[in-house]
Amino acid sequence: MAPRNFLSMRSNFLFGSRCWMIRFSAEILLKTVSFRLFRVKCGNADRESLENEELLNNLLTMGVDIDMAKKRQPGVFNRTGTKEQDLKMFLLSKGASKEVIASIISRYPRAITRTPESLSERWDLWRRIMTSDLEIINILQRSPESFFRSNNNLNLENNIKFLYSFGLTHKCLCRLLTNAPRTFSNSLDLNKQMIEFLQEVCLSLGHNKPRDFVRKIILKNPFILIQSTKRVKTNIEFLQSTFNLNGEKLLVLLSGPGAKILDLSNDYVNRNYTNIKEKLFFLGCTKEEIHKFILRYPDVIFLGEKKFNDKIDCLIEEKFSISQIIENPRILDSSINTLKNRIKELVNAGYNFSTSNIALLSWSQKRYNAKLKKLNIE
Repeated sequence: MAPRNFLSMRSNFLFGSRCWMIRFSAEILLKTVSFRLFRVKCGNADRESLENEELLNNLLTMGVDIDMAKKRQPGVFNRTGTKEQDLKMFLLSKGASKEVIASIISRYPRAITRTPESLSERWDLWRRIMTSDLEIINILQRSPESFFRSNNNLNLENNIKFLYSFGLTHKCLCRLLTNAPRTFSNSLDLNKQMIEFLQEVCLSLGHNKPRDFVRKIILKNPFILIQSTKRVKTNIEFLQSTFNLNGEKLLVLLSGPGAKILDLSNDYVNRNYTNIKEKLFFLGCTKEEIHKFILRYPDVIFLGEKKFNDKIDCLIEEKFSISQIIENPRILDSSINTLKNRIKELVNAGYNFSTSNIALLSWSQKRYNAKLKKLNIE
């Protein structure tokens, strides 16, 4: 019995030892693998840190506002292989100053991800419209997103061809690129959709020259192509129903002074219209007078509630009648300070607003100064 027990104990001991050794070896293996993975991970992090550090140093040397850039597009700082030096050399070759380049990157950091080949191709496409590199630099300085937002140069080229084929002149395309460059970043289908919609509106209102109608709207409102058809449709319906316009009058309004209203959100248009109506009702105007006032000067819809009310109150306090104001709506273009200063200067010069035209309150500064000088001489 003793030998057998001894053998049994020996067997159990060996078996247990083997299990312990296997478990110990496995632990060592796992720890080794984990350590290797940790080293790889740390190695990648160190490499990324070094690359980001190099990017940050490059941008700081270029004068870029790092805080602004990180707030606008933080993901750029996690990228590898950025092209900030290439971008700098490219823009310098086109006449941009170092300060302008720094400003462009600060406001649109994604610009440093574009390849020199893509930049060069895009620049050449823009030069089909703009007459000089300096004109493009000026647009980039004002709106860097317009150039760098997309690197789809084929889409840009197709948009240029389409807009030319529609009959827009070189001058019109130049104005579009200067004022609403996002038009050319739109997909071609989006631009076609808006133009087709406007043509349908024209035909539904009884006009048989839809292309001319659309060109007039684009000339009056270069931002129209970057709006949604839903917004434009809602605003057209608002104008037609609110002012009870027939097809001919609505066409004249849309292709003329009312074209810019199509940009606004419908809530904003409704809110401002309601405020104008209530304010002028309170001052004794009829519905017909209010509608005539707005149709003569649609830009009044752009004035927020407070700004409109404050300007009207200022003029009423200066003893102008409401009839004088609605007959000369452009005086509302001037700021309250300008109105007060001019009223004071003209009264001191002997100008009688009760018997004379008040339109000079909205004149250009040069024209106004000439009139004031003449009054002081008299």
